[in-house]
Amino acid sequence: MSTANPQPLWQPDPQRIAQARITRFQAWAAEHHGAPAEGGYPALHRWSVDQLDTFWKAVTEWFDVRFSTPYARVLGDRAMPGAQWFPGATLNYAEHALRAAADRADEPALLHVDETHEPRPVTWSALRRQVGSLAVELRAMGVRPGDRVSGYLPNIPEAVVAFLAAAAVGAVWTSCAPDFGARSVLDRFQQVEPVVLFTVDGYRYGGKEHDRRETVAELRRELPTLRAVVHVPLLGTRAPEGALEWSALTAGDAEPVFEQVPFDHPLWVLYSSGTTGLPKAIVQSQGGILVEHLKQLGLHCDLGPDDRFFWYTSTGWMMWNFLVSGLLTGTTIVLYDGSPGYPDTGAQWRVAERTGATLYGTSAAYVMACRKAGVHPARDHDLSAVKCVATTGSPLPPDGFRWLHDEFADSGADLWIASVSGGTDVCSCFAGAVPTLPVYTGELQAPGLGTDLQSWDPNGEPLVGEVGELVVTNPMPSMPIHFWNDPEGRRYHESYFDTYPGAWRHGDWITVTARGTVIIHGRSDSTLNRQGVRMGSADIYEVVERLPEIKESLVIGIEQPDGGYWMPLFVHLAPGAVLDEALLNRVKQAIREQLSPRHVPDEIIEVPGIPHTLTGKRIEVPVKRLLQGTPLEKAVNPGSIDDLALLGFYEELARKRA
Repeated sequence: MSTANPQPLWQPDPQRIAQARITRFQAWAAEHHGAPAEGGYPALHRWSVDQLDTFWKAVTEWFDVRFSTPYARVLGDRAMPGAQWFPGATLNYAEHALRAAADRADEPALLHVDETHEPRPVTWSALRRQVGSLAVELRAMGVRPGDRVSGYLPNIPEAVVAFLAAAAVGAVWTSCAPDFGARSVLDRFQQVEPVVLFTVDGYRYGGKEHDRRETVAELRRELPTLRAVVHVPLLGTRAPEGALEWSALTAGDAEPVFEQVPFDHPLWVLYSSGTTGLPKAIVQSQGGILVEHLKQLGLHCDLGPDDRFFWYTSTGWMMWNFLVSGLLTGTTIVLYDGSPGYPDTGAQWRVAERTGATLYGTSAAYVMACRKAGVHPARDHDLSAVKCVATTGSPLPPDGFRWLHDEFADSGADLWIASVSGGTDVCSCFAGAVPTLPVYTGELQAPGLGTDLQSWDPNGEPLVGEVGELVVTNPMPSMPIHFWNDPEGRRYHESYFDTYPGAWRHGDWITVTARGTVIIHGRSDSTLNRQGVRMGSADIYEVVERLPEIKESLVIGIEQPDGGYWMPLFVHLAPGAVLDEALLNRVKQAIREQLSPRHVPDEIIEVPGIPHTLTGKRIEVPVKRLLQGTPLEKAVNPGSIDDLALLGFYEELARKRA
């Protein structure tokens, strides 16, 4: 992709630049902390990575972070992994998330929308009261700081209340969406041994009700550490025997009591995709998430009390956690529970219209689907409140940038398009939204403040204008404090620091341009990323290979030049088996029911065999490279493959597809 100097697709006008919170922050930081007063964002970014301690101190002061015990210094040990942030400090994330209730009691903190597209508000005072009531009940159940509290919940207000109540008592939150099958959930929750499970009886999606009571019963059987199960009757059923009713636990009127915990106390557990075994249980801290999300949402996304923040997500994706953190900036957050395309492709735009969203976030895949379907968002809906459309989950292709820009420009709107990229691993963005910078087609505006993002070659040398590995060379507060059940940190180190010791390698191919923008080219590893929801190949293999007809399988996810995503499943059949319609349907049904309907493959293709390394590992990345058109000699080291002849099939398939 060319990184020559094109004209920007969009530039913020002087008024937008002057009013942006990041502009005011820079002027204040210049006065109080020696930040550069001139030079705009590039100068501020350079200062933020060169003076890392001072920058993060400035963030905590600007956003009035309440330390109940002061910190000794900003950064103790700076090493990665293992950086120590604000040692000695104590605070509580939930306290900050609910503090807008003091001034905005009767205004909406949450707007809940389902497939009827009718917004239902939850005020700040109601949210604070419910969190206070539930926190009392959690403590009465014996939940203590560090205990794990789990949610098998869709994107509904109850999920937000349960999470904030858990954070208030110092417990560790973890969640899965109810479209995950029992095996996927247990692979995650069994690792962290939750003491409480919040669960729905089912969910609505695509105009249909999906009963999950049998799945919940299986979760209860297979999670022996549970002391309590809380029933949220989304479909109106009665609580099963031994479960507690949600309404009874949130009926009280107690003022929340916020446990003051160390800065690095665990806030939640997120999960990696599980490419090479069980999903990694990623633990992030109360303080680290608090300050990272204040920076990201309050400065980069330019959110404040007058905004309404909508991002299409599920509770199984880190964007849900990111969305909930909109409360930290006093913003009203929009919770949409339903299909992104029901009753028609333009459904999400209708939600943005009905809720008055000012920042609307979605997936690149959804934008491209709207373009393909002939949707005209700004013509057919009143989106005059929308200042920014943000995308993530996969790179937004240039055609997506142009389509969004033209659709809004035709209605006279001045739309800021923010393509952002980060990861579950940091629950934030490495690069993306900057309200004061121009937008170039197909490019992310800049690396984030405090994030020394670089593109490196295999020798660890920085690249400009060339494709390399996404590397972060200094610590971020939201980097994992550890993985669960990884006492020596071996798995954590292997995940990010094996390739370039002391620097975070994320697993994305990127280009950093000469003008400081960033282009994301997709994964440099084998993670499956469907509609923004990551899943590992190991999950697929476990389900598919339970079928007696399947001897072995290989699944690949490939970003397409048009913004699409092709996910073929290659199957090596057992002797005598035939890949007929009945077997195809059984494979799809198994994945849909036991894992996720989003990860049903686009094609199921019979192959003569699955290639492996000499140590028996399936070679996913080399096959992905072959299917993307990389010549065989550059895609794989021939000496590391058990049967090189098998790669000929994939090489030929790539030729045919090209």
